[in-house]
Amino acid sequence: MEKMEKDEMIKKMVAILSDEFEVEPEVIQPEANIKETMHLDSLSLVDMVGLVNEEFGVEIKTPDLPTIKTFADLYDYVFTRM
Repeated sequence: MEKMEKDEMIKKMVAILSDEFEVEPEVIQPEANIKETMHLDSLSLVDMVGLVNEEFGVEIKTPDLPTIKTFADLYDYVFTRM
């Protein structure tokens, strides 16, 4: 499978996250805090990790979670591991 371009991956990620967590796509900005923007508690965060794994084939390792604070962090993490 051909590697997805980063902007394409970001568009797909925004669409999936906004749909799954019922937030407007416009609020998902690169520098926005993921937990605050999508109102995630620890259980929802686990759901997000599972969703990213399922959709992009990237496993977010538990020790790495604290380093992923913004959507930009998430995009970089996923894109470099795809």
